[in-house]
Amino acid sequence: MDIIIAIAILGGLALIFGLVLAAASKVFYVETDPRLDQLNECLPGANCGGCGYAGCSAYAEAVFNGEAEIGKCASGGNACAQAMAAIMGVKAETVTRRVAMVRCSGEKIFDKDGSQIKGAKVKGNYQGFHDCLAASKVGGNGPLSCKYGCLGFGTCTKVCKYGAIKVVNGVAKVDESLCVGCMACANVCPRHLIVPVEPDRNVVIACASLAKGAVTTRGCTVGCIGCGLCKKVCPEGAITVENNLAVIDYTKCTNCGKCATVCPKHLIQDSNVENLGEPIAQPLNGPSV
Repeated sequence: MDIIIAIAILGGLALIFGLVLAAASKVFYVETDPRLDQLNECLPGANCGGCGYAGCSAYAEAVFNGEAEIGKCASGGNACAQAMAAIMGVKAETVTRRVAMVRCSGEKIFDKDGSQIKGAKVKGNYQGFHDCLAASKVGGNGPLSCKYGCLGFGTCTKVCKYGAIKVVNGVAKVDESLCVGCMACANVCPRHLIVPVEPDRNVVIACASLAKGAVTTRGCTVGCIGCGLCKKVCPEGAITVENNLAVIDYTKCTNCGKCATVCPKHLIQDSNVENLGEPIAQPLNGPSV
């Protein structure tokens, strides 16, 4: 009998508390604008942080409150921007797709005997924490002779939610077909080598060295030496040499590829040309760094 009474009391309390909670939900109910939920539905839900906010929900709320511009979602691209603009009843500018590019071509290529024959020169054998920032703090700018080159310890690969960036022969490489341009990789690169660019460029100068030619040569076999030959042959004036580094203005570049044919370092890549310069030995396993 005591058990039945206890069960009845507990059941009664549960019913009372349930009624109180139901009443409270009615009293304190705050009606939300359905547009906020619609904005969230437009976003991919990747929470990559490329928009500058903590996640997709935070960005949607900022747009709804007029605190953020439409079109900051790199993952969603132009379709996302136009959908969000339609919900908010405004006109959005067309969002041009951007992808990440690593400004380094110093892939480390080794001969059969382990001797390095190409790429950024290794000056030490780093055995510390597998992180680019950590590596950059030891041995005077890290284990590479070039203080501008990719350290290749994959810090950028760890933050990419799309698997679009991998380390190949000691240098980070971006798969443009997978990259959404969130630039999470750029935010963690201690040498600021990763920049947003339009995809499918035929002519590329992937180097960030601002050192003088002689210094660059000592640190990397393919680094830009600022010789200016590419600038001289460019018929459109699309190439300039700034701080010892050749830079392409893609608003002027017509992808003629003449710059690639005169580069003494074979640094300038032209996707329209199958082979530039002398054949390069196939990469082998070299010393660990």
